[in-house]
Amino acid sequence: MHYVTIAQMLVLLTLANGSPVVAKRVFGSRFSAPLDRSVKFFDGRALLGSSKTVRGLFAAVLATTLAASLIGLNFKIGLLVGVFAMAGDLISSFTKRRLNRPPSSKMIGLDQIPEALVPLLACSLILPLTVIDILVCTALFFFGELLLSPLLYKLGVRDHPY
Repeated sequence: MHYVTIAQMLVLLTLANGSPVVAKRVFGSRFSAPLDRSVKFFDGRALLGSSKTVRGLFAAVLATTLAASLIGLNFKIGLLVGVFAMAGDLISSFTKRRLNRPPSSKMIGLDQIPEALVPLLACSLILPLTVIDILVCTALFFFGELLLSPLLYKLGVRDHPY
């Protein structure tokens, strides 16, 4: 296993996941335009939902891009992680809207796995990540989010506990 690479990826995935939440606290309602521009899908439901914002997308991509070089990776890896983590998150939101779940609703697994798995698969093309590395990193991210979310709620960082 590539322990250092797994650790680096966990740092970037955590930043991609957490920076939109921090940006919401910092900027309030500024820059909170929904990514889907409130467009409805043909099922009459929101495409993504109001909680997926321009602010969150930019926060995640910027945070991972800047942090990558600080942890020994090329900034392009950080950019890749940020973009693909948000793509995984948008896939989750799109799926939850199709299941008639409201924005910010929780679905264990769907909320964590795509946001980790999609960028890890993308990065496996240029980083030494094996299938085992990807599975371990995804599992660590999954359980880490479930364990840290209640603490972040108590600290006032998150709006809702998981």
